[in-house]
Amino acid sequence: MLRHKPILACLSLLLIVSSVVHGNVVTVEGNQVLQDGVPVKLVGLRCSNALMSDNATSDLLNSLDLYQEYGLNAISVFLMGSRFGDVKGYQRDGSMNAVYRSRLTRILEDTRSRGMIVVVGCLYWSTSRAKEELADWTQQDANRAISRTAGWLGEMGFRHVILDPDNEGMAGREMKWETESMVQVAKAANPQLVVANNTRKPAPSADLNMHFGPRDPNKPYLDSESTPRDVPFESYWGRFSKETHQANPGYYNYSRIGRYTVEMKRSQLAVTRDLLENHNGILFASTWLQRGNFGEATGPMTLPGGHSDLGSGDDLSAEWNVDIDTLHPDAGIRWWLEYVREWVYSNK
Repeated sequence: MLRHKPILACLSLLLIVSSVVHGNVVTVEGNQVLQDGVPVKLVGLRCSNALMSDNATSDLLNSLDLYQEYGLNAISVFLMGSRFGDVKGYQRDGSMNAVYRSRLTRILEDTRSRGMIVVVGCLYWSTSRAKEELADWTQQDANRAISRTAGWLGEMGFRHVILDPDNEGMAGREMKWETESMVQVAKAANPQLVVANNTRKPAPSADLNMHFGPRDPNKPYLDSESTPRDVPFESYWGRFSKETHQANPGYYNYSRIGRYTVEMKRSQLAVTRDLLENHNGILFASTWLQRGNFGEATGPMTLPGGHSDLGSGDDLSAEWNVDIDTLHPDAGIRWWLEYVREWVYSNK
């Protein structure tokens, strides 16, 4: 088990972790994210496949009590895409699919009452099969979908939301769409909504930058998809997690689900501390939470799982690299949740 010393550094910002927050309204002021007018650090999990099925949505909702016990106050979900999940939250005319909208409503109502913040992603283009039905979309079509989503959030009174129009700018790059245009239509449809830029290009109208967005000292920065460094085989989202799918596209899921080497865990904890102490927060991303439904590894998994004490990345015969398409009994993200709980409660 990875060991670490308690973090004693005092922060000038107040970390909101209580289970009931009055109003639960998210705003941005300067380079701070505010919740009900108080600066907040977002600490949470990327749950991009949470709308994949009714069971996936229910599993997430049933895990929120536990997440809050670990000090988490945020999650992210996606209306369209998500690798191996193929969430089809948009119709071809840009309207929201009623089934996925209903699942999202359940999540937003529950998190609002709990005082949790939700990043709602619109387009997750990538290699998802969900985009096949939207292949003839133009910028106007994409804008229409984002505008309708933003307007619906306003109509429903969901003020605890940060909108991510285009995950990592994937749709923009492939389809030659402009992120700034997407941000502007979202703001026009719902002026109170906090809208993020998750692309490498500047988006002046965005309230904050996330993940791929630039680290601008005048705006908040949230890493909405944090993954470890010191990864064997390229990157976390490269061969390490997709080895079997890359070799055989018929295998439609991740490899090494929820597995981490000792070096990966060490690097992820260092990144987590930096994002919490020097920026506006972190949403930890893992194959554990984003896996699909192929074969033994049905998903996504919302429970913490194990500590992934599976050896060093220098040892290719270690457990992290054996039978990579089976679920290892010690796979999971509990090691990260325990670190976060210690950090949160030492900085309340």
